[in-house]
Amino acid sequence: MSDFAFMTIREISQGFSRRDFSPTELLDDVIARCETLEPKLNMFAWTDFDGARAQAKAAETRLMRGEKLGELDGIPTSVKDLIAVSGMPQRFGSRATPDTPSPADAPSVERIRAAGAVILGKSTTSEFGCKAVGDSPLTGITRNPWNPDMTPGGSSCGAAAMVAAGLVPYALGTDGGGSVRIPASLCGLFGIKAQFSRVAVFPTSATPTLAHVGPLARNAEDAAIVLTGIAGYDTRDPFTVKGAHPDFIGAVKSYRKLRAAWSPTLGYGRNDPEVARITEQAIRHMETLGVEIELVENVMDDPIAMWTAEFYAGVGTRLRDIITGQPDLLDPAVLEVLKKAIEQEMRTYYESVFARYAFREKMRTFFEEFDLLLTPTLPVAAFGAGLEVPPGFEDKNIVSWATYTYPFNLTGQPAASLPVGFTSKGLPVGLQLVASAFDEKSILSLAGAYETIFPERKKLRPAL
Repeated sequence: MSDFAFMTIREISQGFSRRDFSPTELLDDVIARCETLEPKLNMFAWTDFDGARAQAKAAETRLMRGEKLGELDGIPTSVKDLIAVSGMPQRFGSRATPDTPSPADAPSVERIRAAGAVILGKSTTSEFGCKAVGDSPLTGITRNPWNPDMTPGGSSCGAAAMVAAGLVPYALGTDGGGSVRIPASLCGLFGIKAQFSRVAVFPTSATPTLAHVGPLARNAEDAAIVLTGIAGYDTRDPFTVKGAHPDFIGAVKSYRKLRAAWSPTLGYGRNDPEVARITEQAIRHMETLGVEIELVENVMDDPIAMWTAEFYAGVGTRLRDIITGQPDLLDPAVLEVLKKAIEQEMRTYYESVFARYAFREKMRTFFEEFDLLLTPTLPVAAFGAGLEVPPGFEDKNIVSWATYTYPFNLTGQPAASLPVGFTSKGLPVGLQLVASAFDEKSILSLAGAYETIFPERKKLRPAL
């Protein structure tokens, strides 16, 4: 295995500063590993290694001149194919889209590029981010580095797979119903969606009130470094938060006593027994850190109908001409949910909208008593690649099986997945940390503290 595999952002950045290795040496190693791993895992929707070489060379020149731009300078990464990258196609995992290059970078891409990031290409996604697993009609099946027979989850499947495989230390994903947290859980990563619109989204998403851009990384500190780089106001996104953002990096290193609610099911879920055992054990470990934890069984009723009405109606409206005129271009499972969504009456839709506002208020008052809400990120560990839902969850749809993530896209609160253990088959399990509005610091504080005591931390390296 390469000496560079599984290094963190901080370790790579320090290695550059000490002149232990250069950005071009690192990139050459990464490209060589891409050539070995890509046929096994299918992580990329598009690659631009020539462009990456030019970016690495520029970073090396800055380093030699003492002009390093920061900790992301010279470090390889990727961008999910739901996010625009100038000069690269934005296909959304779909055969229904053209392969014309995007004219400009999304705000998050602009910011990592300005920080010196070396962009390898676009990572795979399920079609239009509509499934919680890792396949699409355009790119096929993306596989989990922990076991290539398993899915890495979705829809940020390629991003998670390449970070988990030790190819890059972080990658940009999106999260409209859990699409950063789901693959983070199944791949043993830390993935976070910050407060809604903490990171600007443009061009406008098909799900503009649900969509987040966020990092997948190997630990909370790396995610905080990336989040610091991509957060901030942008005039193109009218939702974006103005003013200075919190000290995300400092929060990882400054644990404070927290009060948390622990809800194994939120009141409506059901979990695989191993997931239940592993997440319960993680709660006990957190208590040793001084976290005051209260069991709260019933937090809410399942809000899947509200989420479905909003998410799939947006995507379906964007794709109405394809749905009615060229349906064979779409993933059959995606087509089914989109057709139902665009058939809903206006009154039904707006009843759901107003129910969502009531739900947000309910969760606001819930967090008057707690700093955090802790749940399993998912009810299962990784399952067979190519399946739409896990075995035993056939009564669920292509997202509702991911029981615990989508509620917090409806509320917009910060939420993350933290790796907390492994099943008997060696598959990772994640714990979800949800904070009140604008309080990413509580999540990062507890995650950073937990990582220092996580007994299986050194196991977070799949044997590829």
